[in-house]
Amino acid sequence: MSASRRLTQRDIAQLAGVSQATVSLVLNEAKSAQGRIPPETRERVLKAIRDTGYVADPIARSMVKGANRILGVFTYEPAFPIAQADFYTPFLMGIEEAAESLGYDLLLMTASARDNSGRKRIFGESGRLRLADGCLILGSQFDRDELAQLVAGDYPYVAVGRRDDAGGPVRYVGADYIAATKTLVDQALAKGHRQFAFIGTTGPAESIADRWHGFQSAIKGRAELVHVDAIENGDPARQLAEVRASGATVVFFAEVLEAVAFDNYARAQGVKIPSDLSIVVLGSGTRTHTLRLHRAFTCYAIPREEMGRQAAAMLVQTLLDPSQVPQVLLTCEIVAGETLAPPNAKKDSLK
Repeated sequence: MSASRRLTQRDIAQLAGVSQATVSLVLNEAKSAQGRIPPETRERVLKAIRDTGYVADPIARSMVKGANRILGVFTYEPAFPIAQADFYTPFLMGIEEAAESLGYDLLLMTASARDNSGRKRIFGESGRLRLADGCLILGSQFDRDELAQLVAGDYPYVAVGRRDDAGGPVRYVGADYIAATKTLVDQALAKGHRQFAFIGTTGPAESIADRWHGFQSAIKGRAELVHVDAIENGDPARQLAEVRASGATVVFFAEVLEAVAFDNYARAQGVKIPSDLSIVVLGSGTRTHTLRLHRAFTCYAIPREEMGRQAAAMLVQTLLDPSQVPQVLLTCEIVAGETLAPPNAKKDSLK
């Protein structure tokens, strides 16, 4: 036997003096084989495997049993470039921790997940998705057709982040942005704010739409929404001028990076936060070190690591019982910060 040639099940069968079918049954521990393969025969096969260092082809094993103890990780956006790496890192840390504790390896879908146009797709032509027993899907926005295909198909998956139905309920672990947003609105109301502004996009991603929905429902009938700026990455100079002209005493931001830019510009213009104007951020960021961050915002912490951990655990449970479609929303911890104060804070401080 050539030392450079890859060992096959046929080679193992010849060394153990058994059929190739017997080797396959031993490798995959098929329930139907229990009681049919004598212990001494099984041991001969295992000894041949140990002596030769044979490693079963994962594709062949997945075709037979679908249990390689590998969890796939698919991200619609690049996972590691500077612009996204810090966003994905907490999710990936949680996923890795859970996978290791559960005895699974991880497979990150990269080049094989792209189609001919360079677009990342879950169901690529290479078929490498099937190397993993199931897959964790991450991204600010999902391809709706692919999500519907996942829901309708038999491939185990879990979405990280809440997802709307796609021809049926979607299996996911997400963050409860609606409840956390309502809590922050309640805090602003309790401090006496009645004129609110909102800056940031309102959709279509579920994570953003949930923030907007929670904000709208919380102020309805309780306060006045005097200004909305739904332009992504807007000009902070224009934003500040419009917020001040509207009479808003508190401005809610959908994204922390927008709040950082706004706060930096307001500071440069001599606007005191929060005595002149309060700021509340609907979420927490992991990339603010790339900008000049001068203060701790009143916000809520997104449990990204825990989302990753629970999503990986849910995927493993799905492998055992694919009939269940659980949907879990985790609580976001409120961060008091230093940017929310009563609207008359400056006036009171001068008395």
